[in-house]
Amino acid sequence: MSKKIVIVGAGVAGINAATKLVDNGYPGHLITIIDMGKDPHKRLPSEVMTGMLGAGGWSDGKLTYHTAIGGQLSKYCGEDKAMELMDQVITNFKRFHPKPEEVQCSNPVAEPDFIKPHFGLRLFPVWHVGTDYLLEIAKNWYEYLVDKGVDFHWETKVTDINFSKQILRFSDPNMLCIYDELIFGVGKSGIDFGKQLAEKYDLPTEPKSVQIGVRFEAPQHHFQNLIDISYDFKLYRKFDNKGVSLRSFCTNNNAAYVAVEETYGNSTYNGHAKKDERYRNDMTNFGIIMELNGIEDPFTWSREVVKQLQSIDDKGLYYSPSRKPSLTSEGEQVEAFQVSDTDMISVRKTFQGYFRYIDDFIDDMKKVFPTLKDDWGMYIPEVKYLSPEPLVDYANLALTKYPNVHFVGDALSARGITVSGAQGIYVAEDILKYK
Repeated sequence: MSKKIVIVGAGVAGINAATKLVDNGYPGHLITIIDMGKDPHKRLPSEVMTGMLGAGGWSDGKLTYHTAIGGQLSKYCGEDKAMELMDQVITNFKRFHPKPEEVQCSNPVAEPDFIKPHFGLRLFPVWHVGTDYLLEIAKNWYEYLVDKGVDFHWETKVTDINFSKQILRFSDPNMLCIYDELIFGVGKSGIDFGKQLAEKYDLPTEPKSVQIGVRFEAPQHHFQNLIDISYDFKLYRKFDNKGVSLRSFCTNNNAAYVAVEETYGNSTYNGHAKKDERYRNDMTNFGIIMELNGIEDPFTWSREVVKQLQSIDDKGLYYSPSRKPSLTSEGEQVEAFQVSDTDMISVRKTFQGYFRYIDDFIDDMKKVFPTLKDDWGMYIPEVKYLSPEPLVDYANLALTKYPNVHFVGDALSARGITVSGAQGIYVAEDILKYK
């Protein structure tokens, strides 16, 4: 007999899991998806963090096609299987895309000499879906799952899960939901909830690093020599003796815009790029993210730093030697409080000495890209919250203590659309073996 499956989170992990199930004959009416956000017909462009396809599937649209980036995948299932799973995620995005022929893959192969010796350059294939199309993809995908009988509960927050009794409870005390198999894919907005459950059930976990930095923005022409080689370039450097590494992250060009993310009541920053030439602004933005190891309780440390980096009116911060905050794709100024050189003294203190690595990163970019000079700005902070990763069965990503509870996506320390979706499909394939 088929089991009742509940998926917490309608991000790329949960949606890909549900799609794999119904594509293979699993009864849609036995699948329930619960999400704090709105369905794609009601979700506003500014509601980045929750809702259909989660944060990445709503505002990014770049699918990294390699197992060395975006979190753990091949360690669970091996390199060949990991690539097969990512192929399925990419196929799904094309399948629900209104213009699948416009989905293109960039695959740079050689690091240019002018980058050396200041930075390493990681070169990976990337599929470009196009931010403009994400809303239509979300609608098409949603309608497909609804037609298959999948039951969605929007604007619904899960407040507790009893793993022993297999019961979910909600902010409405009169509601509860019973499951046979649970797929826990809460995304960035639910990292704290996952941490609470790990502590409540004393789940064995693997500690993760701090991932924090800034969203850097400048006119595109400064970086054009590198963009011509690698659109989504990833500069990096490591200081192994300090437990610190840095990377540029999620590069956007041509029609590139900075986006505010509201996470746990605080403002942080990310970026996205439009495909439509009408939005072209000839800007480039990317994260400069530090990975900090050896910090006790990285999640709490990150949360406290982010709280201290909020302005009086609860906005994030913006610093530039010469520029003003830019505009969003809707033509409004990006919400940020502009700080002075004097204010930056306090900002640097908040990072507890680590900001000097970002300063050095920017100074070396000026050497590699000599026209850059002071023609740039940065939005503070950008953060990737990672709670301790629960130990799972490699065969199906189930908790070692509760074999019918599967953690996927950001809840399992994935850091990308492709890896998150692949984890969801991997779990669904295991469930299909026993339907």
